[in-house]
Amino acid sequence: MTDIYAFLAEHAIPYQKVDHPPVYTVAEAQRLVPPMPGAETKNLLLRDRKGRRHFLVVVSFDKTVDLQALAKALGVSKLSMASPERLRTHLGIEPGSVSLLAIVNDAAGAVEVILDEQIWAAGALKCHPLVNTSTLVIQREDIERILQITGHACRSIPVPGNS
Repeated sequence: MTDIYAFLAEHAIPYQKVDHPPVYTVAEAQRLVPPMPGAETKNLLLRDRKGRRHFLVVVSFDKTVDLQALAKALGVSKLSMASPERLRTHLGIEPGSVSLLAIVNDAAGAVEVILDEQIWAAGALKCHPLVNTSTLVIQREDIERILQITGHACRSIPVPGNS
């Protein structure tokens, strides 16, 4: 697993950091993470029906993703949550620590990055640094640099939500 702080330092990517108790849900994050600038995100590692394609989907913390409509938008037959084993294999993280920054562990390029256009429009994003006991705020242009450095294209689409 990549040392995310060494990666950020090596590439001169600035961030603001706050430590907090472990958070596993959006509700816990809202209660335990001190206020910081930046878009609050929810991150999902999804897989297609056959497990051949994996998607790291980043949406606003309060959006419930319509998996059926998202599957159609991505051109796959079905989407479901990836297992803890797939989280470890593809992103090198444990459940509860899913983060856009985990893409640094996907050297094989097996994960496709999908950002909701509402989130991508934000000036900065809040991200876990591969553990759920801290939150970093990183500017959008620096997120773009991380994706370029890791060789990941990013698709910004209106991710369908359930009302």
